Amino acid sequence: MSGYIHELAEWPKFRWSPEALLQRLATVCYSQGWLLGRMENMGFSSRAEAFLSTLTQDVLKSSEIEGEILDKEQVRSSVARHLGIDIGALIQAGRNVDGVVEMILDATQNFAQPLTKERLFGWHRLLFPTNDRKIGRIRVGEWRDDSNGPMQVVSGPLGRERVHFEAPAAERLEEEMAAFLDWFNRDDDTDLIVRAGIAHFWFVTIHPFEDGNGRIARAITDMMLARSVHSSQRFYSMSAQIQGERNAYYKTLEETQKGNLEITGWLEWFLDCLGRTINAAEEILTSVLNKARFWGTYADVQFNDRQRLMVNMLLDGFEGKLTSTKWAKLAKCSQDTALRDILSLVECGVLTKDSAGGRSTSYSLQVI
Repeated sequence: MSGYIHELAEWPKFRWSPEALLQRLATVCYSQGWLLGRMENMGFSSRAEAFLSTLTQDVLKSSEIEGEILDKEQVRSSVARHLGIDIGALIQAGRNVDGVVEMILDATQNFAQPLTKERLFGWHRLLFPTNDRKIGRIRVGEWRDDSNGPMQVVSGPLGRERVHFEAPAAERLEEEMAAFLDWFNRDDDTDLIVRAGIAHFWFVTIHPFEDGNGRIARAITDMMLARSVHSSQRFYSMSAQIQGERNAYYKTLEETQKGNLEITGWLEWFLDCLGRTINAAEEILTSVLNKARFWGTYADVQFNDRQRLMVNMLLDGFEGKLTSTKWAKLAKCSQDTALRDILSLVECGVLTKDSAGGRSTSYSLQVI
């Protein structure tokens, strides 16, 4: 047998067992319906907040899988600005952050539009803007050329990478991607959730770009999942779940790459992962409901933009102690202004002073 699945004579004629997937698929469909139903029963502002939180997490985790840590508040501000959601003062986001946000939003908001080579090239350019440090070292907005050797899919820290498989040679890319895009844009009788799993595996196998393939693969997956529910609103992040299960992800991917065209095992893992993804959305919903309860409790308090920004950070799980120095830095104001902002919220009962005093004086949200 050939070394990798893409070297087989019948590639890419995938096979799987519908019977083996039936129960998993039914469970995922039920969970999707339950989640969407629950969101419909929430108020408009709570749905918007859930959508904002989900997409923020999606962007953060999709980049984290590739070893790129983005600033959470920049991502949140970028998502809010692109969606037109009012979260008070917005933090200026870097072009690299805006690029990932724009790609994911294009995939999920415009899910019904065809996926084309030009669209993929546009996404790739968004991932690597002109000021990116990789510009000049990788081909941007075009297929890879393998000038530095065959494309290997690896994971693990630098110096201890594990090679999972080698992708098809660059000379095959035009034909391979044309076949993939033709399939992606063509209707067939396959359930769209199953098609999302196939699309992810197929694109990752081809690995058509020098970098950014994982993030684009996950955007393509999200695009097909949006088609499956005919909705651009997302309330769960599969990227977050894959990031948490990346060892199992790469193990299953590698096993399938070194097998035959029978991909039932991959699709079983994909459906199980998606099911866990939807179940994990409960955490986001709980956070959103807590925020709604908080703002309802303090509806009579007049918050300025800096205060609203900082309170939202605290509600989203601010790491470490909140001090006037941190407030001034994050809200981009003077130390005196930061202290006045804080003390006015202490007076209203929104914040409480922690036990430590002096230079270590810190503040916490009042428990509701």
